[in-house]
Amino acid sequence: AVQAGDRRGGEEEDAMQDGHFAFAQAASVLLGAYLVGTTVLGSAVKLSDAASYALFGVTVLLLLAPLAIPVKMTLFRKKKPTLVEPPASAEEEPLLIPSDLPPADEDSEKVDVLLAEGEGAVVKRKRRPRRGEDFKFTEALVKADFWLLWFGYFIGVGTGVTVLNNLAQIGAAAGIADTTILLSLFGLGNFLGRLGGGAISEKFVRSVLLLPRPIWMSLTQTVLAVAYLCLAYALTPGVVYACAAVVGLCYGVQLAVMIPTVSELFGLKNFGLFYNLMAVANPLGAVLFSEELAGRLYDGEAARQRHSGGHPHACIGPECFRVAFVVLAGCCALGTAVSLVLAARIRPVFRALYAGGSFRLPNSNQQH
Repeated sequence: AVQAGDRRGGEEEDAMQDGHFAFAQAASVLLGAYLVGTTVLGSAVKLSDAASYALFGVTVLLLLAPLAIPVKMTLFRKKKPTLVEPPASAEEEPLLIPSDLPPADEDSEKVDVLLAEGEGAVVKRKRRPRRGEDFKFTEALVKADFWLLWFGYFIGVGTGVTVLNNLAQIGAAAGIADTTILLSLFGLGNFLGRLGGGAISEKFVRSVLLLPRPIWMSLTQTVLAVAYLCLAYALTPGVVYACAAVVGLCYGVQLAVMIPTVSELFGLKNFGLFYNLMAVANPLGAVLFSEELAGRLYDGEAARQRHSGGHPHACIGPECFRVAFVVLAGCCALGTAVSLVLAARIRPVFRALYAGGSFRLPNSNQQH
């Protein structure tokens, strides 16, 4: 009776936590969508002071919405059911085992081996860690999996941050006067990508498919390649708005997938070092793709237009970023191939971790 009550109580608590988590995430998504909507509305029509204050008040309410969870838990506490203890058994095992019992043969052999190791008679060779175990920093650096993951992540976030850094120029080249909406769409997509990318990859890695997380990096990089080609050859305001949201979404997925993949492959002991090395891919990609590639090509096309009597301070037209976007699309195609190779290499790791339920979250058979 006690075990059944504990099980029911644990299930109810898990369901309550899942509900609270879903409420917090739904409130966050609603807030993001609301902010983008108000940005679009403010750009389309001139709002009065009263309307602006009302919209701001709704924003504050949405920001405070997650506080409803602790308020609910405080005001509506659930009483714990009274558990009936089972009657004490007449025959109970002793709490302490007498120490004068002779040791088993196995224990004697282990003691002999330990004594031999201490005296130097046995030299125990240190085994290198396998995937999924705790790696030292230097041990991870010589693994192909680490650099495949780093390179795939570098392509995804490097090309994405290039669009982010040049959104104003891209919008101006497409004839968009106010680029505030572009930034809002990219930010909303980035938020949804980080939130949804982690949830979806977690769902599928624990399903019967056992899809490795890098699959989602390869899928989003394929989408990025298509978006860059659209920006290269169909640079219109509608395409720019849509691609800003899509690129932001795929950009967010890269980070959401990279973090758990690093921990699952190389352990948590030195996770901080691994994460920081992965994070270098973002500024490095910004320097190479944004400044050296897109920036130089944009400046060259802008100078050519000025000499031809064009706009004195900006570059207008699809030629401003066409070559850069084609190169970015090619890089994403390469990144897709790299992520697929990584997914194929590490599939046995995910099969070992999640085939019978995660080693971190036991399945129902293990719990009961």
